[in-house]
Amino acid sequence: MSDLDRPRLALYVALGLAVCLLGARYVLAQTSASAPAPARGGDGGAGSARADGGSGAAVSVRRADGGRLTVHVAGAVRRPGVYELPAGARVDDALRRAGGARGRADLTVVNLAAKLEDGRQVLVPERAPAPAGAAAAGGAAAGGSPTGGGAAAGGAVAPVAPVNLNTATLEQLDTLDGVGPGIAQRILDYRQQHGGFARVEELGEVPGIGAKRLATLTPLVTV
Repeated sequence: MSDLDRPRLALYVALGLAVCLLGARYVLAQTSASAPAPARGGDGGAGSARADGGSGAAVSVRRADGGRLTVHVAGAVRRPGVYELPAGARVDDALRRAGGARGRADLTVVNLAAKLEDGRQVLVPERAPAPAGAAAAGGAAAGGSPTGGGAAAGGAVAPVAPVNLNTATLEQLDTLDGVGPGIAQRILDYRQQHGGFARVEELGEVPGIGAKRLATLTPLVTV
């Protein structure tokens, strides 16, 4: 080997070493970038779940708490309609949203504690009217007039018919077919302003009682 080949050989060796060094640094850098990061916050347990394949990624697991439901409240309630309530609400909550039950409502057949389901109807039935003969007998046994419609002992509303327009309370008037709290109050106001009813037909002069409603109420009341 000539003297001129020695410098050239040394240059080739130096270039080879430089290439090897750069390659080793590149491999180390790639290995560091792909290594998984250490977990933080302890075992990372309760709020997450491990991803498939053991890659070290985490997927958040959440529960869909809360929500709303829509129900139709119908029957003997003051404001029938469709209402939106929070999930987990009960039948009693739906009745409250609808203004409460009317005086003729039969709540003995309604489970007020039942949970509501979305899209269902809550139907509140009315009490079946008592036979006239049984009502009169009940009124006489309670010590009241069969046609008086007054209150029974202890202040409870006596379930007798017909109802006396001159002695009936607001609650008793509210039990009449076609009469709500508003009209019942107007009947009481008319009675106070005019000193009572002289005849049943005077009901037609109370605001809100038309001919059709008067015809319905006539056999149910007396003076």
